[in-house]
Amino acid sequence: MTPKHIPECLINTNGINVNFDSFGNEDAPAIILIMGLATQMIFWETKFCELLASKGFRVIRFDNRDVGKSTWCDDLNVPSHLALLANILLKRTLKAPYSLNDMAKDTLGLMDGLQIEQAHVVGASMGGMIAQALAIRSPERVKSLTSIMSTTGNRQLPKPKITFLSNLFKRPPKQADQFVAFGLSLWKALHGNTYGFQKEKVSELLRLSVHRGLNPKSNVRQLAAILSSKDRTEALKAVKIPSLILHGDSDPLIPVACGHATAQAIPHSKIKVYSGMGHTLPDELLPEIANDILELIGGTS
Repeated sequence: MTPKHIPECLINTNGINVNFDSFGNEDAPAIILIMGLATQMIFWETKFCELLASKGFRVIRFDNRDVGKSTWCDDLNVPSHLALLANILLKRTLKAPYSLNDMAKDTLGLMDGLQIEQAHVVGASMGGMIAQALAIRSPERVKSLTSIMSTTGNRQLPKPKITFLSNLFKRPPKQADQFVAFGLSLWKALHGNTYGFQKEKVSELLRLSVHRGLNPKSNVRQLAAILSSKDRTEALKAVKIPSLILHGDSDPLIPVACGHATAQAIPHSKIKVYSGMGHTLPDELLPEIANDILELIGGTS
């Protein structure tokens, strides 16, 4: 039986509107999915949400601020590429328009608006960083933490390949066909060669992203939020929430060493490394990833 789907709507919180939808019964325990850099909530694929919801959960996905149908922060400054490079290469202080902690507050505000006292929190890439920040600042609200292909913010850890760093600085084209071509090239490179790349599916998600609302400045502002954030390693050592770290051993953007560092920082956390997985969630692994998350959640009662 297909879980109940509640269509997209907006909720006002933390000074912005957050767009979300959900799967499953509204009175079921909540799983909140937090997506990564400049990526809309639809990249938490419907079938993945339904897999989780079918086990008796309310699964909520949402657009981060500056993305999709949530509030765009166009009244805030966009850091220059020179400032970003100076931060990466020379460790100069970067003035970001908002922080990962602000984005964690957005998630808390969404929970408050939906009257969710506690949730199982799952974040991918930047979403994993936001989930970690949420677990650090409001541990009483987080029932379990799953951090996928993410990192602690320790700048001494291995870095992305230079080709991927350069891609992060590129402003996506505004024209739909060009945006899809640009996105396909990037997603294919992130995906790697082990699992089949679903070109038609990714093309459709990219086209839907254009239709939902493409904010070309969001990647720079959100990248600044990542780069300006402090190392979370010491703070994560105080996290006592049941935690799971998932990573691919072929991740070209956030190397697997960053996943191991996250697991080492969080006491009693578990880590699972998927052979051949890059910086995407391959179709072939979605059932296994869902089961691994559900296994963690099942042990938190």
